[in-house]
Amino acid sequence: MESLPEIHQLRRDYRRGPLDVASFPDDPLVQFRGWFQEAQLAGIVEPNAMTLGTADFSGRVSCRTVLLKGIDSRGFVFFTNYGSRKAQQIAANPQAALLFPWITLERQVEISGKVEKISQAESLEYFLSRPVGSRIGAWVSAQSSEIPSREVLVSRFEELKNKFADGNVPKPEGWGGYRVVPETIEFWQGGADRLHDRLLYTRTDTGWKITRLSP
Repeated sequence: MESLPEIHQLRRDYRRGPLDVASFPDDPLVQFRGWFQEAQLAGIVEPNAMTLGTADFSGRVSCRTVLLKGIDSRGFVFFTNYGSRKAQQIAANPQAALLFPWITLERQVEISGKVEKISQAESLEYFLSRPVGSRIGAWVSAQSSEIPSREVLVSRFEELKNKFADGNVPKPEGWGGYRVVPETIEFWQGGADRLHDRLLYTRTDTGWKITRLSP
């Protein structure tokens, strides 16, 4: 089996301090916001980039990177075409996982939970905040469908740019947001000698339970 030269020798020893469970708040969303702000201050490019894992009815898993566009007490919001592969999988199996890989800080956050559509009003509010080009792009792409060439997209974009020359681009009916309602949130911190720290929040009937996991 061929492999990349010396790939087995790629190593990095993590040196940040261990996680003190006593310092973690009862609400994992508070902790997430704190780590997110630190990722921003560290200059991480697009700290809101997250891997989204979904599965179809047969259990076949797909992953892709999407952007977090909102977070509140209800969960984590992203936007997409409702005809996309991810949307089809969510319709068949409304469970998902998110992963924020903040490698520069030797951290990652993993979230799992149920997925639900956000309201049309929330989707419209965000859509109208996007740049005009991005709004037109939502009309151009029937996401995940097969196309004969890139030129088809470019031609369609130019056609719609002329159509919406006044800048009034309405939201497509088949475009909007989803919310991942977290059931578990795990905070991972790299440790020396591969003794990484993992603190797991699990939702209960009365709030959140926090436990430490072996690396």
